[in-house]
Amino acid sequence: MKKQINIGLIGVGRLGSMYAEFLSYRVPRANLYAVADLIPERARNIAEKFKVPKWYDNHHDLSADPQVDAVVCTATTVNHKEIILDAIASGKPTFSEKPLTLTLPDARDIESAVNRSGVFFQQGFQRRFDKGFRAAKQKIEEGVIGVPVIFRGSSRDPYLPSIDYLRPENSGGQIIDMAIHDIDVARWYMGEFKTVYAVGGVLAYPQVKEVNDTDNVVMVFTFASGSLGEIDISRNGIYGYDIRAEVQGTKGALQAGYLRETPILVLTEQGVLHDTVPYFPERFGEAYVSQLNNFLDNLGEQKEPLVKISDGIAALQIAAAATHSLNTNSIVQVADF
Repeated sequence: MKKQINIGLIGVGRLGSMYAEFLSYRVPRANLYAVADLIPERARNIAEKFKVPKWYDNHHDLSADPQVDAVVCTATTVNHKEIILDAIASGKPTFSEKPLTLTLPDARDIESAVNRSGVFFQQGFQRRFDKGFRAAKQKIEEGVIGVPVIFRGSSRDPYLPSIDYLRPENSGGQIIDMAIHDIDVARWYMGEFKTVYAVGGVLAYPQVKEVNDTDNVVMVFTFASGSLGEIDISRNGIYGYDIRAEVQGTKGALQAGYLRETPILVLTEQGVLHDTVPYFPERFGEAYVSQLNNFLDNLGEQKEPLVKISDGIAALQIAAAATHSLNTNSIVQVADF
């Protein structure tokens, strides 16, 4: 049997509680040893629910715990920098959810600390571990569709998060919060970005104007190869959680993603109906598990991380450039960021 690794999980809100379940039951190499959260009751409840030996009300004590072998960060993005730097300083191999942090200067500070320390770090981008998105990548590499020339990505959330969450100082703004996954997939499929132009607005939820964010954005890109791309993101996909990517090549096209959750159609005189994916836990649950298994396998077998900190930096750089384009109504060179 492979040796288990004692995991310290930092941040046990909506996503962190999912990770607690995965690490407890679905990641064989993981032993969820400690959890931490700024809300003590939340940490205590998760510890009790999953029989975790220790819980903390701060990340410093968890990172300093000598029994913790590795840290998984699923805290609010605005806190990522402090948490990751503390874990790295404690010599703890670290996995962090996306985005790496909210600003490029902070992200580059993290990258410098990781590179100086030599401590293992893996960036979270779970779509790379989704079966469909992975299969599309493999087909591209095999040349099945020839040379990729156009990328199209779409992410539509079924409902609006809280207004407090949407504040750019908390979420980074809609592009950084939502499109960073699509940006990472586009870069994974197509290579480096060259330019971006973004337009957006508050089109569905007037209350979003209160925090100076958007609820719908469309972006167009050029890649270093000369290929083209477009991504649309929406907060008002009220019919379900709709995540798709398409690559058109010189010999064909690939489409990844699905909307129907259950493989059944209901056919009546009123029409043909099917259900839809409710939200991200249902759509990407298996991908999250595969991502965590990959992190611990890489750590245990001393392999390179599949998704490096440089990937997190690159995605954030593109998202920051797109946000600047949105705010200035201009075409932006990604290299300028």
